[in-house]
Amino acid sequence: MPDTPRHHDHRTFDDLLAEGAAVPTAGWDFSWFEGRATEARPSWGYATAMAARLAGATAALDIQTGGGEVLDFALAQVEPKAPVLAVATEGWPPNVAKATALLRPRGVAVVAAPEDAPLPFADEAFDLVSSRHPVSPNWPEIARVLRPGGTYFAQHVGARSAFELVEHFLGPLPEEQSAARLPERERAGAEAAGLEIVDLRSERLRMEFYDIAAVVHFLRKVVWMVPDFTVEKYEPQLRSLHERIEAEGPFVAHSTRHLFEARKPHHPA
Repeated sequence: MPDTPRHHDHRTFDDLLAEGAAVPTAGWDFSWFEGRATEARPSWGYATAMAARLAGATAALDIQTGGGEVLDFALAQVEPKAPVLAVATEGWPPNVAKATALLRPRGVAVVAAPEDAPLPFADEAFDLVSSRHPVSPNWPEIARVLRPGGTYFAQHVGARSAFELVEHFLGPLPEEQSAARLPERERAGAEAAGLEIVDLRSERLRMEFYDIAAVVHFLRKVVWMVPDFTVEKYEPQLRSLHERIEAEGPFVAHSTRHLFEARKPHHPA
């Protein structure tokens, strides 16, 4: 989301609900949130760092590419040094269409592949596998499609990310709810698949929501936060949060992000 706030006029609760519910959710373009919500950016600058790795790759795969926006940005930074082969996967049909339209002019093939399915590629097909905010990294599959010496470079959503917001709707959640996203768990999963950790960093970042329309759009777009979210089902929680924002100002939550870089060794341990 944008990292600078801009305040705007007050509208009624029903107007804001309708607006948040009407905004298209395809892709990972968060420009609609400008002035309505902010999220601090991780210090490492993932898209720019990804571009540096693409410049040195010959065959690259971007997993769960969303609408292709991050890969498109990164490839734009490295032309004409882009990889000879570049492929992306995505599981949600509206995003497949959006990513195809965006990435095809850059020579990237977008493959429709469910998030929980094996990667539809041969062993050792890529020297770079990347992903921004994968739902759950499939470490054995990532290791399988990487060439020896190849790199996995990604930004992951960490444990209890935006839980202040999630718990407003779902109530207190057990720590185990997001334990799989703890960096130690992810490190163990990668190492169990035979990958060597090169870099693993974690940052907790401030989020602010300036109106309830932004909350509605966020929960519709990032569907795993409140998996059964609809405006109708959660109207009481939305109304109470709207009244809180009107009375106290922006609702504050915190996202967690990991920078993850791993390498497939040349010789199995």
